[in-house]
Amino acid sequence: MKITTHTGPWETLSVDALAWPLTTAMQPQRGLDSALAGLWSEIGAEFKGKAGESLVLHRPPGEHVRRHVLIGVGKQADAFSLHAFGSQAARIAGKMSAKRLAIIVSDPAQVRRVVEGVLFGDCHLRAVKDGNGSAIEELILCGAVENCDIAAAQIDGDAINYARELITAPANELGPVELADRAAADGRAAGLEVEVFDETALRSMGAGAILAVGQGSVRPPRLVRLSWAPQNAKGSGHLFLIGKGITFDSGGLSLKPADSMEKMKYDMAGAATMLAVMLAAARRRLPVRVSALLALAENMPSGTALRPGDVIAAMNGKTIEVINTDAEGRLVLADALVYATRLGATQIIDAATLTGAVSVALGSVNVAVLSNNDALAGHIRAAGQSVGERFWQLPMDEEYLAPMRGDISDLRNASAERKAGTITAAKFLEQFVSETPWAHLDIAGTAWTDKATAAYPKGATGVAVRTLLRLVEDLA
Repeated sequence: MKITTHTGPWETLSVDALAWPLTTAMQPQRGLDSALAGLWSEIGAEFKGKAGESLVLHRPPGEHVRRHVLIGVGKQADAFSLHAFGSQAARIAGKMSAKRLAIIVSDPAQVRRVVEGVLFGDCHLRAVKDGNGSAIEELILCGAVENCDIAAAQIDGDAINYARELITAPANELGPVELADRAAADGRAAGLEVEVFDETALRSMGAGAILAVGQGSVRPPRLVRLSWAPQNAKGSGHLFLIGKGITFDSGGLSLKPADSMEKMKYDMAGAATMLAVMLAAARRRLPVRVSALLALAENMPSGTALRPGDVIAAMNGKTIEVINTDAEGRLVLADALVYATRLGATQIIDAATLTGAVSVALGSVNVAVLSNNDALAGHIRAAGQSVGERFWQLPMDEEYLAPMRGDISDLRNASAERKAGTITAAKFLEQFVSETPWAHLDIAGTAWTDKATAAYPKGATGVAVRTLLRLVEDLA
């Protein structure tokens, strides 16, 4: 998609559609009332500016704008509503086969959120029947668009869709090896340093937890390291981003119910998120040192699969009794967390579709944040607020670790109780970060949506990509 700016009057535009973000205050917009021949008051009977509401006005007389698209953003045009506005505008334009879409922007600070939203809404993720494609050929930003960093906005928007595309890919096409190869190729092309550890290397590293999860599949596990260390990096910090990459999760011998198991291709959303962030950071040449570890495996039942009751050893030597083979994500993350500390991480953030319990607690609205460092957790929440993503910090009291202590091992991978499942899983992960400031993002309830809305299509959401990019920017 070509993105341009237009600082002159919108009346001089020749476009298929011109989208207007309108609040519930319904203040007449610049020149729109006169273009509508004084019909503004009558429009108010049909359109109230509520979030997600839309109204299309066709072929106003004497204009080169074929359609005005009025879209409600609710009480205020903030980061949340503007991203949704851009997405909805793109989807409406796509349904009308509009090739040139213009958008009114009243504040330069709105540009990035709107562009990201348009790219999100215009992205047609690969489907076997009809392939990929962008419906809109040109996006024209009109109004207060002087000195806006359009290039950065486009890179970030493309990163979100990159993650969504990986998450959507069927598991028969994207196993651990294929995802590792994709990460390596795309990472090197973006200027990242890349290292891929196969099963032989993992064995020599003592990565017993990753190997244990992957041993039931004919597709071997991988650990991928990607690093961005520009010469102009500011400060001495080294942020590590760690992503859970279970390319398909059958549950192993603790088999999941058949209903909706096909969605378990999305269990690598954490890895896709971190890979997308790394690629965008490199393409934007951000002056900060940041690395990622992608822990990749396929969790399958077979004669060689990990069994409930088995005891395994993670990379730091801690022993883990496997209570449930469907609690595998925390196992692969354990080894990756240990390795990050060995490589000198000064801060660690992991993202994982880790627990079903997080959906019970927070639904599909907020990402759960659990951390051993309140300052880091607060930074993540603030970054999310600024870009239009919601995060909620859950407690990490020491008592929550008790159900994860083992009888015949240091730890167990699942509690015998169903209480506080998201928190007890995070307490398990905390045992592998030493004293390093660390935050865990449980995106199980937010990485995929089963229901399309006015602004968001069904499927992968790319959640947390924008927030983490903002956090990396802040470090820079």
